[in-house]
Amino acid sequence: MSVVRAERLVNLVLCLLSTRQYLTAESIRKIVPGYADAPNDDAFFRMFERDKTELRELGIPLEVGRNWSFDKIDGYRIARRDYELGDIELEPDEAAAVALAVRLWDSPELTGAAHGALLKLRAAGVDVDQGVPAVVEPKVRTTEPAFGPLLAAVQAGQAVSFDYRRPSPAELRSRTLEPWGVVSWRGRWYVVGHDRDRDAPRCFRLSRIVGDVRLLGRPGTVRRPPEVDLLKFVASTSNEPIETSTVRLWLAKHRAAGLRRRATVVAERELDGEVGDVVELEVVHTDSAASWIAGYGPDAVVLEPDVLRKAVHERLLAVAEST
Repeated sequence: MSVVRAERLVNLVLCLLSTRQYLTAESIRKIVPGYADAPNDDAFFRMFERDKTELRELGIPLEVGRNWSFDKIDGYRIARRDYELGDIELEPDEAAAVALAVRLWDSPELTGAAHGALLKLRAAGVDVDQGVPAVVEPKVRTTEPAFGPLLAAVQAGQAVSFDYRRPSPAELRSRTLEPWGVVSWRGRWYVVGHDRDRDAPRCFRLSRIVGDVRLLGRPGTVRRPPEVDLLKFVASTSNEPIETSTVRLWLAKHRAAGLRRRATVVAERELDGEVGDVVELEVVHTDSAASWIAGYGPDAVVLEPDVLRKAVHERLLAVAEST
């Protein structure tokens, strides 16, 4: 990804994350740095459609709607509560948010661009959420040694080879790959690309790569097929066993949209005089779920299991004591 496009995507995310109202495409064109460079309307809309697709592929919760019933054109925004995930282990939503930072690996120029985007939003009269930080740190930390070399190969469009340890049967094999991207799924990192040995698309778990990643051929020879969704490919091909548990929550009526998207409503219940819904939700890591649920404050109450209820309560107390 070019630095210009990377800056534009960060500006777009910050813009839609910072406003409480829906912004039309034309408003975004005037406000977000990078879109003014489009030579005409058709070029802008093609650019904007590509950027929207990119954000959705990364799992960014892009909302479409209208501010008033008499508005004739849809607008866009990102709900902070659904976007921010806190300091938790990587799960699908977390991986999607981190993936954006991965695409923008180590680009300090973006800090100034992000700050400028906020100033331009305010100058344009957009209702900016003052709680949004003005500085973006587009860096990712991971303990996988293969992460950096593989990401560099993806950006350079260069093939690689590496030794890969298969779990069953247990053996070590050399693989030659044309890498399309590095993504996280269910808390694990994968590289996706065209496996030359099998002459087919494949994904490989980074923790099973042994030794160094070796570069092959010339840069610029590998291109990702535009129709390939990396996250969906990993999700459909990964057979990693995942242990989940069902939790039951009470959610305030018409609130906690981020939780509702992954939950099933099983009943309606009044809690402390307020009407809400009882929902069931599958979670992978209880500790991660506690941080996520606590972010919804009084709009989400854990009914069971008790260990999760206590974990959420502890996090809410910690926040209250720090303010």
